[in-house]
Amino acid sequence: MTRYLKRSIYFLLYISCLTILIPQTTYANEDASSIGYSYKIIKPENQVGNAGYFDLRMKPEQKQTVDIELYNMTDKDLSVDLSVHSAKTNSNGVIEYGPTKLKNDPSLKYDLKDIVKVPEKVTIPPKGTQKVAAEISMPQEKYDGYISGGIYLQKSETEAEKKASESAQGVVNKYAFIIGMLLSESDTKIQPELTFNKIYAGLTNYRNTFLVDFTNTEATYVEGMTVDAQIFKKGSDDVLYETKKENYRMAPNSAMTFPINLNGESFIAGDYVGRIRVTAGDKKWEWQEEFKITQKDADKYNAEDVSLIQDRGINWKMILMIAGGILVIFLLIYLVTRAVSNKQKKKRKKTKKKR
Repeated sequence: MTRYLKRSIYFLLYISCLTILIPQTTYANEDASSIGYSYKIIKPENQVGNAGYFDLRMKPEQKQTVDIELYNMTDKDLSVDLSVHSAKTNSNGVIEYGPTKLKNDPSLKYDLKDIVKVPEKVTIPPKGTQKVAAEISMPQEKYDGYISGGIYLQKSETEAEKKASESAQGVVNKYAFIIGMLLSESDTKIQPELTFNKIYAGLTNYRNTFLVDFTNTEATYVEGMTVDAQIFKKGSDDVLYETKKENYRMAPNSAMTFPINLNGESFIAGDYVGRIRVTAGDKKWEWQEEFKITQKDADKYNAEDVSLIQDRGINWKMILMIAGGILVIFLLIYLVTRAVSNKQKKKRKKTKKKR
């Protein structure tokens, strides 16, 4: 087998295992009956507006406790796990307020989880309520813009439920609530500022993709973004690949990785140019960057691209080569066996003549 054929088989086996074993997590904001509990935020006096999340006007060094009321719909004790997360932006231009593999951007000065503290677990009595205190400690320095994120709530799993999830052969749905939190100290309007980081080759959902990284370095949201990205061969004005997306958002002080799909095509090693334009209202940012795809990276990603693996299908040339090799081996075994047999027959004839 060639290196590509082996990798194709290993990859398909790997995907099959993922489909069977990996559970799905679904964020549910309304279907509380299927979760077993519901929540209500207790809005304090410094709540801004009537939003269904915490939007608080704070002061430097202010300490405040806000409450979330949980209601248990079941006839048994119900435990809930809690955690705090800063807002981040995913590759689809959607802001995530819960657990994610996305990392904090270096421009993020204050991580919400360092400012807001909640208990790791609370237990709600049957058909009863339980208040959860979120303790806020604002930084000493005056802050313009937003510190943003969310409080994540998920029903704790019992030992029996954990075992059932581990042994489940299909998809396991896990529901959660996310309560948004915005902390601000003034009405000062901060203008967003986007900075370009890099462009490089990679994979998105196991498919070849050019990836463009850029960051919102300010403590404000970017709304109504349009991202238009093009890829050229260096020295050419012909567009090789282009992706345009509208109505994207970015969280304060967060990075985004924007994908430009190759639509099932292979990476080709060489020098390229990326041109990116981002607009949001009357704001506009444009970048042009040269980058290189090495033969090593091209081979690596092409071998892992599931669409290329499917397109390659059956490698008849390789199969014929393997079949030919097997025939040659059988022919050699036949010839050797025949030669040994003839030699033994000649020995027996000589032995009979001597007698």
